[in-house]
This record gives sequence, C-alpha cells and structure tokens, in this order.
Amino acid sequence: MPEDLNWAVGGEAGDGIDSTGKIFAQALSRAGRHVFTSKDFASRIRGGYTAYKVRTSVDRVESVVDRLDILIALTERTVEENLDELHDDSIVIYDGERSMMSDFEAPGEMTGLDVPLKRLAEDAGGAIMRNIVALGAACSVSGFDIEYLDESLEKRFGGKGEAIVENNKQAARLGAEYVEEEHDLSTPYDLETTDNDYVLLNGDEAIGMGALVAGCRFYAGYPITPATDVMEYLKGRIEKYGGIVVQAEDELSAVNMALGGARAGARSMTATSGPGIDLMTETFGLVATSETPLVICNVMRSGPSTGMPTKQEQGDLNQMLYGGHGEIPRFVLAPTNIAECFHKAIEAFNLAEKYQMPVYLTGDLALAVTEQTFAPEEFDMDAVEIDRGKVVDDETIDEWQNEKGQFQPHALTDDGVSPRAFPGTAGGAHMSTGLEHDELGRRTEDTDMRIEQVDKRERKVETAHEEEDWSYREFGDPDSDALVVSWGSNEGAMREAIEMLAEEDIDVRFISVPYIFPRPDLTEEVEAAEETIVVECNATGQFADLIEHDTLSRVKRINKYNGVRFNADELAEEVKAALGEAAEVEV
Repeated sequence: MPEDLNWAVGGEAGDGIDSTGKIFAQALSRAGRHVFTSKDFASRIRGGYTAYKVRTSVDRVESVVDRLDILIALTERTVEENLDELHDDSIVIYDGERSMMSDFEAPGEMTGLDVPLKRLAEDAGGAIMRNIVALGAACSVSGFDIEYLDESLEKRFGGKGEAIVENNKQAARLGAEYVEEEHDLSTPYDLETTDNDYVLLNGDEAIGMGALVAGCRFYAGYPITPATDVMEYLKGRIEKYGGIVVQAEDELSAVNMALGGARAGARSMTATSGPGIDLMTETFGLVATSETPLVICNVMRSGPSTGMPTKQEQGDLNQMLYGGHGEIPRFVLAPTNIAECFHKAIEAFNLAEKYQMPVYLTGDLALAVTEQTFAPEEFDMDAVEIDRGKVVDDETIDEWQNEKGQFQPHALTDDGVSPRAFPGTAGGAHMSTGLEHDELGRRTEDTDMRIEQVDKRERKVETAHEEEDWSYREFGDPDSDALVVSWGSNEGAMREAIEMLAEEDIDVRFISVPYIFPRPDLTEEVEAAEETIVVECNATGQFADLIEHDTLSRVKRINKYNGVRFNADELAEEVKAALGEAAEVEV
C-alpha cells in the first residue's frame, strides 16, 4: 500500500468547500504527487453537510480509505461526521473565534489547531478568503511547500486580476505563519514532492475530452446531477472545432436534438442521469429502429424517482440493458476508471457509427465527481482512431441503389450493417421512420420484411460480438481459487483491497468488466474458481444476476446501496468475510 496523506475540508453547502478542495488537489498534483479525491455533498444550494477529501501519495492511489489525517473543520458537525476516520495523530484545524466553534475541543488524543481563519483573511483583504488561510495552515502542518499552492491560486484566480491573486497568496501565508508562530507542533507529516507531471481530472471531464477527441460536434443536454459537468466541459471547447453545445428545455428535447444532429451527419451525444434516461427511453427505440448512431451517456445516481441526486449507486444496469418497448439492439459500455472514461467515450462513438446503433456510455457519481491524477501519456491523442463505418459517397452510392436509382438505407446485408449517406450526397436522398420499414425506409407491415428487418438489426450485435474486443480487465493472482468480479467504478477500490489482502497472505483474482452488452463470457473463469464474489453498488445484485445467467453458477454478492462508494478497507473486509476468513469489522 502507498504511504499516503488523507486530508479533508468540511462545512456547509455554500462555504466554498468544493473550490477549496480543488485548489489543494491541484497544488498537490503540480507538486508531482498522485491525487484521488472524493466528495460528500447535499442536493441543495446552501446548508447541509458537505466535504471534499483528498488522498495523496507519490505512488498511485485509486481509492478512498478509512483514515483522515488532517481535517479543516468549518463546523463542529464536520468533526462528528468524520469521527470514525480520525485517529490519535489526526490534526483538526478550526476557527475558535467563530461562535459555532468557540467551545470545540478535539476528541481523544488528536490535536486541535485553533487558527483565527476569518480574522487573518480580513487582514489579507477579505473574510471570503478564510478557506485559503486554512489551506496555508494545512501546508504548514503537512510540511507541504506553499509555493505549489501559489501556482494553484494563480490558476484559480488569475482571471480576476493580479490583486486578487496576491491577496489569496497573502492569506495562505498568514495561515501558515500563524501555525508556525503560535503552535509548538510536531507532526509526522512531511509531503514529498517530485518532478513528475500529472493531469488531474474527473470522470465527466474525461468523458467530455474523449467525446471531443472522437469528433463529437453536436451535444444537446439538460442540466442534471451528476452528468452536468460533461456539458460544462464541452461548452467553450467544442466550438473551437466547429461544434456546438445546446442546453435543451428538458431531456426529451435533448435526446431528440441529438438524434437530429446524428441524422445530419454529425457525431452527436447527450448525457443525463436516471430520471433523464427514463424520459429518453422512447426516443432510444427510435434511434435503434432508424439505425442512427448516437451516444447516450448515463451518469448513474441513487434512485428510483428523484432518489438521492448527489449519492452513489449503480442501479440503472437493467434499465440500460432492457429499457424500452419491443426488442432494441444496443451497446452498453461501463468505464472502470477515470482514464477509461476517455477511452470508452471514443470507442462508443466508433461503435455507434460502425454499427449504426445507440450506445449507452455508463458512468456513475463516484466516477463523475472524483478527480484523479494520470500521466499525460494516458491520453495519447495520436493513438486515437476514428471509424465512421459504412459511409457512402457520390462515387460508391450506386452500389446501394435499386434498379430505380433509389438509395437503400436499410439494405439487407450479411453483417446487418446498411450503408449510410450523409445529407447532400448525390443520389442518397431517403427517409427513415419509427414505423417498421423496408430497405428504402418506407413504412411496411409486410410480415416477411418485418422478420428480415428485425433479424438484420439483431445481426449487427452478432457481428460486433464476433469482430470487436470485449475483453475484461484482470488484476491480482490469476491462479487464485477466489474470484472477485465487478463492473464500473469499483475497480480502483478493489485493486487496493487486493493489495491489503495480499499482505495477509490472501490471494484473489479480480476481473473488472467494462462491457455490459455485449459482455465477455466468464463461464470458464467462474468454473475454475472455488468461490466467486460479485461486487456492485446496488441492492439486488443486477450484475451478479447476469453472471449467474451467463455461467449457470451461483455467486456470492457484496452489495452496497447506502449512497456511499466502496472504499478499499471495507472491500478487503467484505471479501474476507465472504471467503470465510476472519474479518476485523463488519461493514
């Protein structure tokens, strides 16, 4: 396991928690340290507990853990919410001059560091900078060079003028100086820096970047937590490449606009979360029947109904696999980490156009809002390949016209994929409809043509299953009798859990599945294992049901559905318990 530092800032919504955490995370990244963040926030503008946690190490970190070393507590509730993670060497930074914190005493043996955040911020130019004072104090406590914080402040406030930047730098230094002058403190923390360069981004941003690199030129969406950051990333960037972002009046409009953009020949996309997927389902069927390539990003959250908009869950799997009336061919991709969000976004666009089908690109809140560091080489733009599928032009279109010179956009083919003509292609005029149609796209109720068209559309999935790579990702001991299978964002926590288990001489084989449909056949892997455990963030074990269906074998299940992501510590204990090993705690 990496030697790490776990830091957090907490308070109420509206206290600037998110921006404070991001500034510190960026500073650590600029110092050549790996970063993994997590957020706990309420679905309200002001009030309610919110926190931003940062785990950092010179080694790669991929999960949160059950330990908190330094906590900036703007409210006493912040300490109460994190008591289970605080320990004797923990340091709590707080402002004892605030009425709500005036009687605060650090619990147990941990150190309470009283710093007059507001007063020092006012000395620097304004009380609004109290969180920056706290960051300066945290730099002193952790032995972190404050100059890296300067760089992060310049990036954050550079657009507001030099005076604002300098005021914030001064606020940070006042916080650091106060700790050094007023507190005789010896801490075990001394953050090492390196010369490594890292990219810090979250899953939504990685999806947006992947879409942009893949050639997405039309995005229509409606703001919804936790998918909105995809749209925000693209806005202001896509226009530089001739594209456009449209904020629609609702999810119905968004998916239909995206469908229109795709029909016009642009690589198109929309992103939403569970309630939006419900609204888009009817158009999803139209996309498939009209054989239109479209990427729909579903960033899952706790449901059903409004549910808990700012909490984690992987409960939409069955909806994406089976949602919609009739039988709808589709692809479902589920990136397993933030970097994979970038790569799978590119793959989603290629699959959509190559097979002229809708593609669900599936993330979740844990992926969407988590920020993590990666080497720039992880996002190799030169390695990106674009496949637009069976697009015909003026010179090749005659191969797909009937004896009357009419283009056949739904021609019956061996692989199920018909030719595609962009608007303006000479001789390529055609129609498409949500009604069943013939090869010309004209409505029909002919029974033989109905069978042929349904079979043709399903044949595309069969072709893709044979031609594309649907491999899983594998970690741990390939020869272990204990097999853990998961999908989506659980990969990082499980990888670190494997390392914890290995320290106790418990070997585990871990398979992380990024493809839900089509998906790899795990029959041989399950049969080779004495125990198979499926890990996922939902109550009913939807992916475990799929594994049992595919392999005709029973599996054990580790399900979490309290709105909080898995962390490495609890997964290690849960796997031990499932394997019959002695577990330290019950999670």
